[in-house]
Amino acid sequence: MDEKLREIVLEHSDTIVKKWLVEVSSERMNDYPSAISNELFESTNREFVNVIFTSVDQQEITSELGDFSERLIKLGWPLSYLTDGLQAFRRVTIDFLLTRSEKVDTDQFASVLDMVDSWVDPIINQLVNEYSGNWEHTLSMQQTALKELSAPLIPVMDNITIMPLVGTIDTERAKLIMENLLDGVIKHNAEVVLMDITGVPVVDTMVAHHIIQAAEAVRLIGSQCILVGIRPEIAQTIVNLGIDLRKFPTKSSLQKGFQTALELTNRKIVYTKKDDDIENLLDSLDGE
Repeated sequence: MDEKLREIVLEHSDTIVKKWLVEVSSERMNDYPSAISNELFESTNREFVNVIFTSVDQQEITSELGDFSERLIKLGWPLSYLTDGLQAFRRVTIDFLLTRSEKVDTDQFASVLDMVDSWVDPIINQLVNEYSGNWEHTLSMQQTALKELSAPLIPVMDNITIMPLVGTIDTERAKLIMENLLDGVIKHNAEVVLMDITGVPVVDTMVAHHIIQAAEAVRLIGSQCILVGIRPEIAQTIVNLGIDLRKFPTKSSLQKGFQTALELTNRKIVYTKKDDDIENLLDSLDGE
């Protein structure tokens, strides 16, 4: 009986496809990416249903279905497109088979339902597993990239490095900052580290505690930490919280901090006559 019903489905595939396309198009979700045009949506629908029928014809999940779903995932199509499309195929196919039966009883209905479910359920399971696996892989790569970018230590001159911090600092990120800071100080043989918190929106007791710990760790390995980017609102918050930051220098800007770092490493900026001439020329051009 199952083989006979399968042959009926394949024989009338054009009719089922038309009904499926109508139902899927009428249920198009608003959460699809805006870049998906109507033409792309329609062509993807036709490719999708062709891949489904290939699986039905071969009575197994085909590699074409896996390739198709993976391609949609990489392009950012929602999982609901795949699951909704397969549920629509289930409904349309069941309705078509039942309407062709002269008499629909409980056994007939159960037989049709079981057969169609045996086609659709494995496909849905594979798609969900592939989507979840791909999403987890993408998320893992993004988290790794974010960690690498969230606390970089940049050497700007011999014995001077800068660590710009942007965004919220939580316990997990504070641990990463500490690790990168200590590893970078040793790797670059840094005598002075400028920790720039200009891009940190909030400095509370916890954030200040993490910063103090990092600065103290740098001191213990023979280097010095300068905290730069102290905005007025952050300075007021630090004072109100009673946080003691006197153990290491603080500066309002990276420029001032860099000047202090040069002094600590027995260097300074010297302006030559050529520099003065260039500066005067630029001033005259601005005046024109």
